[in-house]
Amino acid sequence: MLLLLCCPPLPSRQGRLPPPAELPLPVGLPEVSPPSQAVRPAPFLVGYEPLPPTIGRNIFGRQVCQLPGLFCYAQHIASIDGKRGLFTGLTPRLCSGVLGTVVHGKVLQHYQECDKAEESGSGNVLKEVSSSFDRVIKETTREMMARSAATLITHPFHVITLRSMVQFIGRESKYCGLCDSIATIYREEGILGFFAGLIPRLLGDIISLWLCNSLAYLVNTYALDSGVSTMNEMKSYSQAVTGFFASMLTYPFVLVSNLMAVNNCGLAGGCPPYSPVYSSWIDCWCMLQKEGNMSRGNSLFFRKVPFGKTYCCDLRMLI
Repeated sequence: MLLLLCCPPLPSRQGRLPPPAELPLPVGLPEVSPPSQAVRPAPFLVGYEPLPPTIGRNIFGRQVCQLPGLFCYAQHIASIDGKRGLFTGLTPRLCSGVLGTVVHGKVLQHYQECDKAEESGSGNVLKEVSSSFDRVIKETTREMMARSAATLITHPFHVITLRSMVQFIGRESKYCGLCDSIATIYREEGILGFFAGLIPRLLGDIISLWLCNSLAYLVNTYALDSGVSTMNEMKSYSQAVTGFFASMLTYPFVLVSNLMAVNNCGLAGGCPPYSPVYSSWIDCWCMLQKEGNMSRGNSLFFRKVPFGKTYCCDLRMLI
């Protein structure tokens, strides 16, 4: 019942990251991993809190009322569904990862073939050397197209994964097998049901990608001195740092996308009181912003109870 959303920088063939000007753009496609490497339990996103808050200390040593973290909830899930419950949604996640990687690679391969054809067609004509900024724009645009194509193709599996995990809240078994889940969504919602929450997910991916690569270019070009040997190593990891920063800024798009994927789908976690019935993803965004829940589920370990919120034992949620 865990969702991986991380994208580490890609090493070069020699085992080291290439220079900043040749840094590969992050693929950003989700991979499947065991629970120890997972990032975000889906019930967090809809506000479900099966365990009450406790008095603890934050990273500065101050006493705060905090919610249990990732490992506590993993133990809670395992105590109810066994260790098998930690791998709920693994099959559609595997399909999404494999299919997304293939589509992403095919799109980039198409661009590479176009470049080779253009170079062979130009013959001995001297090709103008583009600036590093133009190269960033070109590579980012191609990565955006590849990532968007992969997201579009794999989003139905993403929807099934989320709904199968959110079933834990109401103890339903509506989305158990991959084929049964596909049939259920098509029967109840039609083709559009497979693409619930697609628009905010695409927007979040695109904004995060451009922020990541733009910030990395600015840092590598203007903030770090290329004349210092230690700075060269720092430049190699600048894109990973800026990618993390960009993902934090665009997290609301992830939250809204996931909420829309399970919204009003016949599961307890997608209906009131856990989740209102939203008319659109913009309505979802506005309501979350009004309630101050735009960062809900973002933190995994130091989960402080928001100011003005109280825990309801009957509903197992903050109100």
